[in-house]
Amino acid sequence: MIPVEFDYERAESLDDAIARLAATGGEGKLLAGGHSLVPLMKLRLSEPSSLIDISRIAGLSGIREKDGKVEIGATTTHHEVQQSELLRRLCPVVPEAAGEIGDPQIRHKGTLGGSLAHADPSADMPAVVVALGAEVHIKGPGGWRAVAAEDFFQDLFTVDLGPDEIIAGVQFRPLRSAGYAKLHQRASHYAIVGVAAALDVEGGVVRSARVAVTGASTHAQRLPNVEELLAGRPANAESIAAAAAVAGDTLEDVNVDLHASEEYRRAMVKVFTRRALERAAAR
Repeated sequence: MIPVEFDYERAESLDDAIARLAATGGEGKLLAGGHSLVPLMKLRLSEPSSLIDISRIAGLSGIREKDGKVEIGATTTHHEVQQSELLRRLCPVVPEAAGEIGDPQIRHKGTLGGSLAHADPSADMPAVVVALGAEVHIKGPGGWRAVAAEDFFQDLFTVDLGPDEIIAGVQFRPLRSAGYAKLHQRASHYAIVGVAAALDVEGGVVRSARVAVTGASTHAQRLPNVEELLAGRPANAESIAAAAAVAGDTLEDVNVDLHASEEYRRAMVKVFTRRALERAAAR
C-alpha cells in the first residue's frame, strides 16, 4: 500500500528535533532507519502528518567508553554495533545479539534507538539491554531523564517515552560474562523466543544474575525466578540446568501465533535460557 501524504523535515540538532516534534502536536514521527515505522505507514497503521529525520544529527550515533561505562547513541545502526571492536572487547553479548537481527539490509539501516522505541515484542535488543541493566537516556522539552531498561518496556509496543521525547542513547557497565540465545522465525529472523543472560561471577560462584526474555510475551522482561535460583550457586552446568528448568513458569501473557503455541514457547524459554546462561558462564 501507499502511505498517506506527509511532510518531511530534517532536524539539525537534538533540540531542533524536539522542537519540530512538539510543533506537530503529537502528529509527527521520528525517522532514523525507518525499518519499524515505514512498514506501518505502508499498511496505514501509522499515519503521521510529518516525518522528522534525525539520522544525521551529530553526536546521536556512535559507540564510546565514558566514565567506566559504555554508551551507544540512538541512531547507531545494528551493523555498527555488530562490528564494534570496543563492544566485542568490553561487552560481546551486544554485537552478538546485533548480528542476529534480520538480514544485512536491515542491520545496515535499522538503528538501536528505533528498535527500543518501537519495542516489538519479538525484537532482540530490548532483552539484551534489560539483562545488562542499561539505562535509556531520553530528552524532551523538560530536559534529560534516564530510565532503567526494565522499566522502559511496559507492554505491547508500549514504552516509557512521551510523544515529545527522543531516545538519545543507552548506557551500561561493561560485562563480558553475558550471552544471548535465540530461536528465530526463519523468514523474518524475529525471535520466537530469545533470552539474554548476564552473570556476576566471583570465585566460581554467581553473585547475581540478570536474565531477560523476548519473543515469548508482550514485552521484554526479566525472569526473577531464574535469577533467584542462580544467586549464590556455583556457575556450573548443574546450577544452570536447575535455574533454566523454571524459566517461563511464571511468565504471563505468553504469545500465541502461527509460529508457536503457548506450550511450545514456554518449553523453548527453558531451552534458550539454558543456552544463554551457558554462553554467559563460558565467558
